[in-house]
Amino acid sequence: MADLSVNLNGFKLKNPIMTASGTFGYCDEFEDFLDVSKLGAIVTKAITINPKKGNEGERIFETQKGMINRIGLENVGIKEFIDKKLPVLKEKNINFIMNLAGSSFEDYIETAKIAQNAKIEAIEVNVSCPNVKSGCLEFGTTPESLSKLTESIRKVYKGFLIIKLTPNVSDIESLALAAQNSGADCISAINTIKGLGIKIEITPDKKFKKTFVQGGLSGRCIKPVALSMVKRIKSMVKIPIIGIGGIATLDDVLEFLTAGADAVQIGTENFTHPDICEKLINELNHLLDELNIADIEELKRKLRE
Repeated sequence: MADLSVNLNGFKLKNPIMTASGTFGYCDEFEDFLDVSKLGAIVTKAITINPKKGNEGERIFETQKGMINRIGLENVGIKEFIDKKLPVLKEKNINFIMNLAGSSFEDYIETAKIAQNAKIEAIEVNVSCPNVKSGCLEFGTTPESLSKLTESIRKVYKGFLIIKLTPNVSDIESLALAAQNSGADCISAINTIKGLGIKIEITPDKKFKKTFVQGGLSGRCIKPVALSMVKRIKSMVKIPIIGIGGIATLDDVLEFLTAGADAVQIGTENFTHPDICEKLINELNHLLDELNIADIEELKRKLRE
C-alpha cells in the first residue's frame, strides 16, 4: 500500500484530501455517507467570537457547474463549538482544522486566544469570505492589513496557522508573501469568487419578477482560476499550500498537486456527492499502487518534472 500521509510544516494528515469550510458542517454530519475518520482532515464551518444567524433572504443560487452562496458565516460561536462540537471531534478521533472568522481585528485575536486555550491544534484564518457586511475580506486584500492580523494572531496562537486567501485581488502573490513573512505556517487558496446570480420569472400578470443573489461563486467553474492562483503563490512562498476550487475528480487533485499544492480541500462537490472525499482517497491510493509510486512526495515530484 502506498503512503498517502502528508506533513504540512508539522501538521500531519493521513492523506491530502480535506473538506473545505462551510461545506461539511462541524464534525460528524456526513457520517451516514462516509467514514469521516479516514479523511486527511475536515475544516469546520467558520467560527466567530459570538454566534451568527447569517444573511436573511435567498442564500443559495445554482449556476452552471457551480453555485453562489451568501450564507453569511452562520455558526454557533466559539463557546458552543468548544462545549459541544469539540468533544465529538476528539471522541471520534476526527482530524480537524477550525476555520476562524471575525468582524473586527479584536474579534480575530480574542477567538484565536480561546482556540489556543482550548488546545485546538490548527486554525484556518478566513480573511477572504466575500458575503459578509464586515470583517474577513477587508483584512485580506492588502499586504499591510494581512501582515498586521497574521502577526497579531501568531502572538497569541502557537498552533498550526493557515491563512485562507481571496481570489478577489489583482496581486495574490504579495498577500501570500505577507502571510508567510508574518508567521503563517501554510496558505489555503482560494476562497470563493465574487459573483451575481439573477433569476427572472414572468408573473401571471405578465410582469418580470427578478431575484438577485450576490455572493461567493464556487464549484467546478472556478477551477482554472484556482489553479492559476495556486501556481502563482507557489512561485513566491516556501510554506505549504492547500489548493481549493472546483475539485471533483482525481484528475482535479493531480492538477492541483502539479500546480504546487501539497494538499487539497473539497467544497461544493460535497453537496451533490457527499461521499466524494472517501472516493478520491481510494482512487488516489489505487493510482499510486498501479504506478508503483511509494508516497505523495514522490507523486508530486513526478507531476512537477
